Amino acid sequence: MDLKKVRVPFFVLFLLPIFIFACSTPSWFPIKKGPPHKAKMKELVDKEIVIIDKMEYVKVLNPKTIQDPLQPKYLYIPVEEYLAHKESYLLPSMKKEEVQMTLSSSPSPSSSKLDLSPMTPVSPSAPLKKKVLITYFDDRTFSEEELLGDWMAEKLIKDVSQKTPNLIFIDYPMVKDFFKKRGLSERELEAPIGLRLLNEAFGVHAVVTGQLSGPYTFITKGPKAEEGFASSIIQIEAKIFETRSGKLMKTLSTQNPIVATKMKGTFAEEKAKTRAVEIALVDLARSLSKELDRIEWFGRIAKVEGKEVYINAGKLSGLKVGDVMEVLPTGSDEERKEVKTRIQISAFLGIDASVGHWIQGQKPEAMDLIKLAHTEGS
Repeated sequence: MDLKKVRVPFFVLFLLPIFIFACSTPSWFPIKKGPPHKAKMKELVDKEIVIIDKMEYVKVLNPKTIQDPLQPKYLYIPVEEYLAHKESYLLPSMKKEEVQMTLSSSPSPSSSKLDLSPMTPVSPSAPLKKKVLITYFDDRTFSEEELLGDWMAEKLIKDVSQKTPNLIFIDYPMVKDFFKKRGLSERELEAPIGLRLLNEAFGVHAVVTGQLSGPYTFITKGPKAEEGFASSIIQIEAKIFETRSGKLMKTLSTQNPIVATKMKGTFAEEKAKTRAVEIALVDLARSLSKELDRIEWFGRIAKVEGKEVYINAGKLSGLKVGDVMEVLPTGSDEERKEVKTRIQISAFLGIDASVGHWIQGQKPEAMDLIKLAHTEGS
């Protein structure tokens, strides 16, 4: 698949940081430890300061953990808020040994004592948002100087967004740069290794690639220039790949009826081409929306620290604090039928990430799949 050099700025719905495999936490995950200037303040000299989306937070023990062991062990409080309400984040007066004993004596989840049978299905009224990458279409008709395929891909994104609002579109130029830095070509966007990388790094659920044939224009001249007619036809083929399986899900093909593009008068040829593209894209957007709706939402665990579990989906994806997620082991479809454990969302991090706590079953691991069990959040 040959992809053109981008000349037209592409609207970025949001940007996710780059995933780095060598780290224990993916680099898209928006937590960074550092020595910000506020950490030098007297009130913060003994506190751990972290940077989340360029804002400084204080990492503190959660006072509610003593009464409720299922609460997250740590809280991330903005520095200004912590300084203004510092006393509310202090643990009740007790010996340090007692605090440590209380925190460490919380009962560990055990799959042998808890029921991991399927829970009540989630109401479809508020589906989670799936992430989709639509590449610029490969134009097999025009020269490298043409940008029709690029423009059509962007137009398709707008049309699909209107029909299916529960989709998040990933910025294609950013993905191209991401692959280039890792020595991968754009052709590997359709390969299992590239599809898995897109899912792990950006949380992508589906990739759409496309090719064009046309538009071909037919002109009928009249006695006068303004009395001539022009018609046009274009064919679009789109492939949908699912990142979880790494396989081709569906191939869609559409072609506009030539009779619907008949134009006359000044610029009749250009008008006919534009009409052909618009008709073909409307038909493709309708079919593509239906196929993307069929894809099941899932996320991945980025990191596990004790009972705290960091997830590559958050508020932007539609999760709510209090939602319960089922954890499925990585592996074959047969292995993923068994629920490994459950976690509950306790807070959001950055643009689209979250942290939860492990409440049932076996200990989850990084890269385990997750899906929504039921929603209790707000």
